[in-house]
Amino acid sequence: MLPGHPAPTSGHRGGSRRSQVTLIRDHQACIPLTRILGDGDIVVLLTPVVPPAQPDAGDGNDPFEPLGRALAKRHPWVRHVPYTSRNGMTSTHVGFIKRAKVVVFVISGPPSAGQPSQVETGLMARMVGEQRPQVIVACQNVHDLGLMEANFPTIVQLPGYLPSDLQVAASVLFGEASATTTAGLDVQSLIIEPKFWPPENWDGLNVTPVHELWNQCLPDQFHLEKFPLQSLLQRDGYAMHFIVKLPENREVVGFCATYTTFVDREGERLIGSLAMIIVKPAYRRRGIGLSLYEHALKQLKRIRGVDRIQLGSTFPRLLSGIPAASASEGWFRRRGWQMDGQAPGHGQDICDWILRIDDWPSGGLSASSAGLTFRQGTFDDFTSIADFVEKESANKDYTGWYDQYMNLAHDGRISDIVFGLEQSEIVATALIYTPSEASSLAQDLPWARTIGSDVGGVACICIADGNPGMTTSKDTIMIRLLDACVTILKEQGMKRVFLDAVKGGYEGFQSMGFQKWAIYRDLWQSI
Repeated sequence: MLPGHPAPTSGHRGGSRRSQVTLIRDHQACIPLTRILGDGDIVVLLTPVVPPAQPDAGDGNDPFEPLGRALAKRHPWVRHVPYTSRNGMTSTHVGFIKRAKVVVFVISGPPSAGQPSQVETGLMARMVGEQRPQVIVACQNVHDLGLMEANFPTIVQLPGYLPSDLQVAASVLFGEASATTTAGLDVQSLIIEPKFWPPENWDGLNVTPVHELWNQCLPDQFHLEKFPLQSLLQRDGYAMHFIVKLPENREVVGFCATYTTFVDREGERLIGSLAMIIVKPAYRRRGIGLSLYEHALKQLKRIRGVDRIQLGSTFPRLLSGIPAASASEGWFRRRGWQMDGQAPGHGQDICDWILRIDDWPSGGLSASSAGLTFRQGTFDDFTSIADFVEKESANKDYTGWYDQYMNLAHDGRISDIVFGLEQSEIVATALIYTPSEASSLAQDLPWARTIGSDVGGVACICIADGNPGMTTSKDTIMIRLLDACVTILKEQGMKRVFLDAVKGGYEGFQSMGFQKWAIYRDLWQSI
């Protein structure tokens, strides 16, 4: 699109103003939409449920209805579907997106206190849409919304969402009016020149500013109380954390958490975890995150025995990887992290799941398979269990899992291990915990107790692979193992079950009543 003059439109309260529509970028080359639309092609318009732009507008109509009508005047196959930040992308939205040729996603402004970001919802819509073109219509300065970092391929900026603004936007989207481009903007209004900020070691003594930054930067589901966060961060001997402070007042505006974890029983190989980088929103795009990232990588690579760097952490578990469909994906991709999903460590999905125990289809699941039994571990079982877990976790690259089994043994909590036998051969193991327990596993995995006091957890599932003596399918073993864990947790008073860091099996888990709680990208590199 060529730069043009902003089109004048009538303004509110009888005045006039110019509704200047700016094409920030169009990497998809999809504007005007007439380039890619044919008769019958569906345009899905997703707009937020927000108050009208003019406070005195008392008709109660959707403030984005003028945009829907204006688009439909030019292309009759428009489907206008509102969304709320609280509910995000529902199955209804997914159904419309899957039928669309192009998705127009409107962002009206930053989130209200306690509300998820419309930008995050837009990223989720983009993930659902897969290869479909998505046009972001931002009704506010893109810098204020954080859209430049979110890496959306096509962004159109409006001064607001008055009907006049929306009418001009429709004209621009269909090539009937020209938009200005970023060539006509003060670039400094969008980008502040990055610089190097010297990171400092965090001593762990004053957790308050880090706790405030954590809850300010992360979505609500990952918010933590002060003491649990402090417990996760203060791990003497294998945690190194860094902060960036403003030179003028020493305010903490950036934080990076890193850990090292033993890979196996020998204790010679280590994995370095770049567990978290967060920057205060007002100070993003200034080089703070990059300064922390480069410093943390340098420090981890200097540690003897570290032969792999991962994004996210194993134990303690902050996040299993970077959240899927987040702005972080583009940021790390630009720093060389592969996310094609074609090889281990290249961005395969990892899921956390939540189950209401009342939804567990227990009828028939506990029916015995020939020679297959499940029970809780005892002291006499542990040597065999440890040998099985060491072998399977090494084969499947389950870093840190062996340590969790050993920790439970050291704590005298071997009954928290649930295992399955086919005849006399161990074929499956898992760990269980409840939020009120003082076990090391419960302390390392914070999200079950964050969700609620009635949520028990299942973690570190190992299923035998390649055992020629096995006569039962892995799927059957998994179902029976989960059934045993759910039954025990129910007996312990739990009403829900949290399943941590599982790769694959989406349809199977959903068919058993599990719901996705979080999705991450599994990312690591050998060094």
